[in-house]
Amino acid sequence: MLTRKQLVLKRIFDVSISILALLIVIIPLILLLILAGISTGQRGLFIQKRIGYRGREFNLYKIRTLKGKDHEDILQIKKSETSFGNWLRKTKLDELPQLWNVLNSTMSMVGPRPDIPGYADLLEGEDRIILSVKPGITGPATLKYKNEDQILLQQPDPKKYNDEVIWPDKVKINKKYVEEWSLGKDLGYLWASLIN
Repeated sequence: MLTRKQLVLKRIFDVSISILALLIVIIPLILLLILAGISTGQRGLFIQKRIGYRGREFNLYKIRTLKGKDHEDILQIKKSETSFGNWLRKTKLDELPQLWNVLNSTMSMVGPRPDIPGYADLLEGEDRIILSVKPGITGPATLKYKNEDQILLQQPDPKKYNDEVIWPDKVKINKKYVEEWSLGKDLGYLWASLIN
């Protein structure tokens, strides 16, 4: 578990990077939100409840990529995804609004990805160490499963595969991340995310 000093250092890093990034992407972000609104026929900003720090729910912000009703099932997501939304998801540009999540202290630049209710909030015992840090825009599990959608679409039962294979592996990776945290590693994960 991170010490108080490490948590403060991580927060200073988060605020510095997110402010710098927002200054660079604010105009493109506004344009992408407008285009997403046109593409989906709905508001371009998508808000979803996720589980974060200490198991608390928070509002996660993304650029909308789907037409009509929002889905959690990967097959339904692909059916209702617009071509522009597909491009946003592939490039991860749909996650740019999460820079605001970092600024408002509900997320970190690097950490375990926040999940919908029914996963992280059900962690028990030693696994709950994952909830001792704020969820991140990127991190080691995010990098390993950057093509998660494609992996799931190849499975006969995507939800079962996620629950029995991917999720337990993410828990293992994220536990190691928290236990071995360093600012240098966070910089490395951030750099790896930018170049991949």
